[in-house]
Amino acid sequence: MSDTIAAIATGPAPGAIGILRLSGPEAIAAASAVFHPLGGKPLEAYGDRQLVYGTLLGVDGAPIDQALATISHGPHSYTGEDTAELQCHGSPMVLTLGLEALFAQGVRQAGPGEFTRRALLNGRLDLVQAEAVADLIDAETPAAVQQAAGQLSGALSRRVKGIYDTLVDLLAHFHAVLDYPDEDIDPFRADTIHKGLEQAKTDLSALLATYDRGRYLAGGIPCALIGRPNAGKSSLLNALAGYERAIVTAVPGTTRDTVEARCRLGKVTLRVIDTAGIRETADEVERIGVERSRAALEEAALVLLLCDGSVPFTEEDAHLLEEALSHAPTILVWTKGDLPSSPIPVLALDPMPPVVEVSVKTGQGLEELAAEVERLFPAGSQGAAGELLTNARQADAARRALDSVARAEDSLSAGITPDALLTDVEEALSALGELTGANLREDITARIFERFCVGK
Repeated sequence: MSDTIAAIATGPAPGAIGILRLSGPEAIAAASAVFHPLGGKPLEAYGDRQLVYGTLLGVDGAPIDQALATISHGPHSYTGEDTAELQCHGSPMVLTLGLEALFAQGVRQAGPGEFTRRALLNGRLDLVQAEAVADLIDAETPAAVQQAAGQLSGALSRRVKGIYDTLVDLLAHFHAVLDYPDEDIDPFRADTIHKGLEQAKTDLSALLATYDRGRYLAGGIPCALIGRPNAGKSSLLNALAGYERAIVTAVPGTTRDTVEARCRLGKVTLRVIDTAGIRETADEVERIGVERSRAALEEAALVLLLCDGSVPFTEEDAHLLEEALSHAPTILVWTKGDLPSSPIPVLALDPMPPVVEVSVKTGQGLEELAAEVERLFPAGSQGAAGELLTNARQADAARRALDSVARAEDSLSAGITPDALLTDVEEALSALGELTGANLREDITARIFERFCVGK
């Protein structure tokens, strides 16, 4: 990167504090040109990360605010480049005038995510950590914040690196024996390979098993609201979302398509999908909606089956409950609790799904529903915070690495020579390198020198 970028780093609404952020070779000089410290000496004369009080100047040199400034020299900064921050009052006009003054110094507007992209390219963050920045910004629950912050601090990268190092040791040992036959190096043995592959396979399986929980933390648990027409699905969606997300009428079949909203229920974030009432219908549009409802059911990790509590439980309700239970954990939600109700049926199911009686008009039962969801999806995570896979790219890389290690194990069991099976190990390492940004060739060479003290 040869140019210097700047951007307003705080939101567009007025606030107490607003921040202008710069990065690049002229960042400190540009900030010094528009900021005059109260002490008299230029901003660039102060030390890194020292907070300085002074005056922020506009394009014409006139004061526009009293502000604080700090600088950091690369490579010890967020982006790995020289950086500066100007902290002023959060007036959108003050921030705009300050940004225009920086542009007059030859600085350009930063593109979306460009500060983090520079941090990635300069080796200050790996790809997992860069993705965690976006997850942290979007986090809606304490667990999601802790997961994203842990990834940003390198927890997942360190977990992946542990597996990566195990496999690099195998390749380094093989190449050391092959390339340095005159050195006193222990032979490359099948039991050594088996032990390393078995450890990597176990660790990769455990890592891949974290994906469902990780993606639920990052994006919300996919939750389908299903039931017969007029069971109260759209009303419950609106109650959970906190606004009129779906149209509600007394006419059965109002919802013809799936409607989605992210909702916070207790300590859990749900990606709630309101579906068309499931029933046999001759209406072509409603039939398509029913098909989409069944598709949403198949993809759901949680199902809320809604039954109208003001009318008797029907055989159709029972069939829907059986279908829901075959796809995902299910909670039977007995709706319209503010109306005279029919008895909740005693069902011959073992185990019996949780049953919650709710009224969206009065709020009755919503806390109990939240408690049942939290019981099914507890806040505790598999492993330490930050060690979960949170997106499809990460999971795909881990899955390909696991498949490659499994093939290597199968080859070893079949008596294939090490030089052939280690091709699969290289493929596993390449997949893991997509997570960490590791350079396989450099790492193998360094490990040979480090472990076997050869080639020097």
